Amino acid sequence: MNIGVPRYLIVGMAGLFSAYHLVLATYTLDIPRHTGPIFVAMALYAVATIISLLPYGPVRMPIWMAAFNFAIVIAITLLVANELDFGRPGGTGYASWYVAASGTLMTITSTRGRHTFAWLGIGFLVAHTVVGVGAVGPAGIFSLGIVGSASWVAVSHVLSTALAKASKDAQRFALAEREATDWQAAQEAHVHERQFRLGQTSAMALTMLRQIEESKGALTEAQRLECAYLESAIRDEIRGRKLLNDAVRDEVMTARRRGATVNLLDEGGIDDLSDDELDRVLNRLALAIHETNADKIIARTVPEGSDVAVTVVGLRSVASSESVALGQDSLEDDEVDLWLEIPRVPVTP
Repeated sequence: MNIGVPRYLIVGMAGLFSAYHLVLATYTLDIPRHTGPIFVAMALYAVATIISLLPYGPVRMPIWMAAFNFAIVIAITLLVANELDFGRPGGTGYASWYVAASGTLMTITSTRGRHTFAWLGIGFLVAHTVVGVGAVGPAGIFSLGIVGSASWVAVSHVLSTALAKASKDAQRFALAEREATDWQAAQEAHVHERQFRLGQTSAMALTMLRQIEESKGALTEAQRLECAYLESAIRDEIRGRKLLNDAVRDEVMTARRRGATVNLLDEGGIDDLSDDELDRVLNRLALAIHETNADKIIARTVPEGSDVAVTVVGLRSVASSESVALGQDSLEDDEVDLWLEIPRVPVTP
């Protein structure tokens, strides 16, 4: 619960207000029959107040502490009230300090989120006054100030509940704001990504598009083949994403021109790599494509959490012995020509 006021200031004010009841108890020590129980009640009240006002831990009071405060209210009420003569002329005056002290302790308990225990304490005061103090009776609820203590607990209950609700609303608004910010950032990233890919596609295809326009679509076989290469390169930009740098692009195009099929699949597994680590991985990928004579090359990123960043598989098509024996040369099998796992971090020898 954040109410915008420093906690130490609230604790300090509550401490001074609580100490005032102890001053009243000291001032009226000549009224009780015996002072021993009064000193015990003062000590118990001081301990409970200090524990309740310690500026550490969560704002919501632990349940054991709330139960302890309720027990202290019972104890100081019985200790002090049994030593007072409520029928004496002029009344007990400030000697009935235990009522205000109990109300203050229950207000602190309510403020720290334990409303049930606070109202139990007020209920005990009312019951003890009406039933236990025969000389006062129900009128004592007003004359001893129990109504005032109950009012403080009620105000604390209402305010703490309202502040808790406001705090939850503020947290929901903050969460909604973060989600909206994340959504906006994602949309901006998507827009930037689309613009970047469109720019790359335009730059790659512009020359060929002009040739198609100038020739009215009558392309030579070489130009048609170049269009196929261009289409594959554009597909790489979409599906390959971070698996591409200039070296990889050049080696992939070289492999395709010699007749190989190359597939680059970036599934987001290398998004967490730094620029230097990414360059190392991509340069190793380019070298692997350059060194293999495979007919099919597949490079795929590995999900985050693995020690491997990219796996590269190269397959070479060969006629199986059974197909040759049967004269079915068109049936081909694939054998592994390249298997490479590029680690996320350099492997030290």
